[in-house]
Amino acid sequence: MSGVYARQRAGALAALTAAAAAVSLLTGPPAQAAPPTPISATTARTYLGQLTVKAEGSSTGYSRDKFPHWITQSGACNTREVVLKRDGTNVQQDSSCAATSGSWYSPYDGATWTAASDLDIDHVVALAEAWRSGASSWTTAQRQAFANDLSQPQLIAVTDNVNQAKSDLDPAEWLPPRTAYTCMYVRMWVDVKHHYGLSVDSAEKNALTSALSGC
Repeated sequence: MSGVYARQRAGALAALTAAAAAVSLLTGPPAQAAPPTPISATTARTYLGQLTVKAEGSSTGYSRDKFPHWITQSGACNTREVVLKRDGTNVQQDSSCAATSGSWYSPYDGATWTAASDLDIDHVVALAEAWRSGASSWTTAQRQAFANDLSQPQLIAVTDNVNQAKSDLDPAEWLPPRTAYTCMYVRMWVDVKHHYGLSVDSAEKNALTSALSGC
């Protein structure tokens, strides 16, 4: 009798497992973590038309120190660590919030990394670019908010040397080497510039217009 019961119980458990698997297939895995979704291409085209077009300002007086980052976001976690956790998969952190393991997909170049040291947190609109586009007149508090903004599509974990190649270039001078990400990138760029009231130069606007026309 006990053997029959055990077989029935095992069969019931197998049925439950199969049902759970079916639900998992229907719902799929959680979406890849990413920055806040930017405006649509249609809205980006509208916003781009609203941006002030002017010659890029001077870099005189610029310093990264004038955009304090990475600031504490909560507990022991600073902005970089929050973005690494958000943009990665199965990220484990130690008691000081440093990422000790995980996997990160860099949408700029399509590379996947398993060491946090291989990732930079890119400011989509670079700090120096922001300075030349209007941030030079901001207060330090405003620049700090910009440099650590998790609510806008402005911060993203990407391959470190790709970020370094980008430097402070605008879309007339640099776009992600993975062309499948171009539309997302320029939508992010316009979203951030519009949100912060930053200007664009004519070459930058032309490049954004061209990229958005293909979205």
